[in-house]
Amino acid sequence: MTKIKPFLAAAFAAAMLAGCATPHVVDERQTADADLSCDALADEIVDAERFEQQAREEKGVTGTNVVAGLLFWPAIVGTYSNANEAIEAANERQRHLHELRKEKGC
Repeated sequence: MTKIKPFLAAAFAAAMLAGCATPHVVDERQTADADLSCDALADEIVDAERFEQQAREEKGVTGTNVVAGLLFWPAIVGTYSNANEAIEAANERQRHLHELRKEKGC
């Protein structure tokens, strides 16, 4: 019983840390996208690029990822999976916004 408590505490800590390290997955398309001006579309593209970069950084060697990997490896798998989803969503958002800019002649 004594050996189980430290393991459970470590697993709980890793799970809590991993929960804090998940990047935001953006919506690829938003209802008001077609109504945005050229400048607003450019701003949205910059935001999507920032979300992509943040997600890529979460996949790197961070303190949270190291602790999660050492204490509770499924947490790191979850973080990487979420990061991949966030990167793909950000890329799709950028493609969509660039297409709208092209259609508007920006």
